[in-house]
Amino acid sequence: MGVTLLATFMALGVARAQSNADRPYPSRPITIVVPHAPGGSVDGLARVFAMKLGEELKQSVIVDNRPGASGLVGAGIVARSAPDGYTLYINASIHNINPMLYRKTIKFDAVKDFTAVSMLAQGALIFSVNPQVPAKSARELASAVKANPKQYNFATSGNGSAGHLAMSQYMYDSGIADLQVPIALYKGGGPALADLMGGQARAMMDPMLSSLPSVKAGKLRAIAVTGRTRSPLLPDVPTMQEAGYKDFEFYSWYGLWAPAKLPNEIGKTLDAASARIMAAPDLKARLAGLGFESAYKNGGDFEKYIDSETKRYRTIIDRAHITAD
Repeated sequence: MGVTLLATFMALGVARAQSNADRPYPSRPITIVVPHAPGGSVDGLARVFAMKLGEELKQSVIVDNRPGASGLVGAGIVARSAPDGYTLYINASIHNINPMLYRKTIKFDAVKDFTAVSMLAQGALIFSVNPQVPAKSARELASAVKANPKQYNFATSGNGSAGHLAMSQYMYDSGIADLQVPIALYKGGGPALADLMGGQARAMMDPMLSSLPSVKAGKLRAIAVTGRTRSPLLPDVPTMQEAGYKDFEFYSWYGLWAPAKLPNEIGKTLDAASARIMAAPDLKARLAGLGFESAYKNGGDFEKYIDSETKRYRTIIDRAHITAD
């Protein structure tokens, strides 16, 4: 009798597992890992996207913040997860920058251990200064630094962040890279902005989501934005190109990944949902209010974009001798 009951339970278990496997994706809640603390630009975008993805797929989508080590903790969790579509990952361009900085310590391959599902959005950075800084433009700031470099230092939200690389590019283009002006590396945009507003730092490039409120409140002065065109949120602030830096265009971009070897059909389902979400007028309007713009690319195009951006970042990193190991 015991053997019969055991066989029956085993058969039921197999049947239940087979039934779950046959159910269309998604048949249970999805988790999106965000490798940063709540409140930043990545977290802000992820929460908007997660709500819309849940509506598209008719399933719960949970945002799981796993901060630590410049995003390496959360990325490592995703790299080790099953490629079943139930663990996803949203991060900024720093995902592909980290391997160039943590060459000795990184435990995963940012390309081979992930499936690039879709590029979602991008956002220009605000180049802002403490109000006590007399410079009113990027050119004036460079001149002031050249005249008195010891009175200036810059802040950034983290080693290898978009703001860090953009500031390094600005210093090179302005001819001040060799003046040994410090770039302070903070653990997040909040502490960096606090010191910038307090006068401990003089200038910073940072995503609009985190910097714009301080600019609007008059606690910081925006001298430029790094996008191709002016931001509707700061229509009177020139682009870096208008300020005389003709090739300067820099964004923090954001994408959706899954673990490597994601089944093709699940990838297609997620990508199609991403395309619909990022094309929706209400979503575009909401992103615009946060300083983002929809910049959807399918998985193949996203991979090509990652490759081209990584090459550009490598040039900046090597030229500025940026490292974390």
